[in-house]
Amino acid sequence: MFDQRELLLDAAERAIRYYESLPRRRVSPTREQVARVGELEESMPDGPCSAREVLTMLDEIGSPASMAMAGPRFFGFVIGGTLPAALAANWVASAWDQATGLYDVTPFTARLEQVTLRWLVDLLGLPPDCGGSFVTGATMANFSGLASARGAVLSLAGWDPESDGLFGAPPINVVVSEEAHPSVTKSLGLLGMGRSRVTRAKTDSQGRIIPGALPHIPAPGIVCVQAGNVNTGAIDPIGEICERVKRPGVWVHVDGAFGMWAAASPETRPLVSGVERADSWAVDGHKWLNVPYDCGVSLVRNQEALRRAMAVNAAYLPPSAERDPCNYTPELSRRPRAVEVWAALRSLGRSGVAELVERCCAHARRFARGLEGAGFEVLNEVVLNQVLVSFGDPEKTSRVIGALQEEGTCWAGGTVWQGRTAMRISLSNWATTDEDVDRSLEVMLRVARD
Repeated sequence: MFDQRELLLDAAERAIRYYESLPRRRVSPTREQVARVGELEESMPDGPCSAREVLTMLDEIGSPASMAMAGPRFFGFVIGGTLPAALAANWVASAWDQATGLYDVTPFTARLEQVTLRWLVDLLGLPPDCGGSFVTGATMANFSGLASARGAVLSLAGWDPESDGLFGAPPINVVVSEEAHPSVTKSLGLLGMGRSRVTRAKTDSQGRIIPGALPHIPAPGIVCVQAGNVNTGAIDPIGEICERVKRPGVWVHVDGAFGMWAAASPETRPLVSGVERADSWAVDGHKWLNVPYDCGVSLVRNQEALRRAMAVNAAYLPPSAERDPCNYTPELSRRPRAVEVWAALRSLGRSGVAELVERCCAHARRFARGLEGAGFEVLNEVVLNQVLVSFGDPEKTSRVIGALQEEGTCWAGGTVWQGRTAMRISLSNWATTDEDVDRSLEVMLRVARD
């Protein structure tokens, strides 16, 4: 007879073993471990098999073949691991299986979402009347903010894009950074404003917009700025840009997937000075807050603009007297992402989030000092959690990156920054220690010298 409790306990034990192995295991799987995935490439089975057999196959083949992204020495992308409280909350929320769209149907998770949004707005120093929503990641957070922007600036121009579309609408003047993240340009394309039909603002050697080089932006207009360049970590001078461009009909949107978390620390808060003057902000929870995938947050000063852009109506979706989350997100069917964010914030508190940000920045500086001390060139000003290093010519740098990834102690990726091939080291995991940094540095230097 099927024993669901026994199965779930087995799943928990397997997940715990994996979680506890992260500090010790190699980061990248071996070629042999990846090759075992071929055992799952079978024809669709004709009949059922036991749930225990399914779980065993998944764990015994999948766990060794996975990249240890949640571990303390994965530096390949700007993503965190998973805080213990957030992981546990994720497990419980998955058991609840709440489709958090309507308040009257899921009142607990809908109310918790409101609480968590208020905490985030407060933590990041944004205007207290901001609204927001929990989405899949930075792309949908940017999409939601820019959808709100599109509706608001066209509404001031006498056009309703939600009802009438864009055919015949006044053109929107969109300005993005030369260093804009592809999630911004993708969102602009999805919203019908065009990926290429934009003005690109000039940037400095660190990828920050140069305010004095900004063109005049007539209304209706949208200016996209960046908090956290994905290569250098640099943050646009947002306050100065807002001072220059903001006027009726011109909206400022901040792509702050990881850099917005700088606002949570007194030490790094000056880097985002003036960010509260913008109109919308995109933030990732599965980056520096270290909650499980997937979790992005869209925050908008004008809550009504977000609601107009995202509202959904149907006879089987009776509106509530309370806030219905489905009217603030692109998705109707959605899991209660706010549960893990609430758990992370509740467990860390204001001081814990600040300490997490500051510790990761200190790790980045430790990497930079070690690499420069060994004679290698760090290409960026290490102001946040990103380090770019060149080991020589492009071919040598690429060889070092490949050898490091194959060795398995840590994992960092490659990039090209202003014509220079570099290795990019991203620090955003709560579990990374000084020992992890030193151990990884030793391997990087040994591989580079060999």
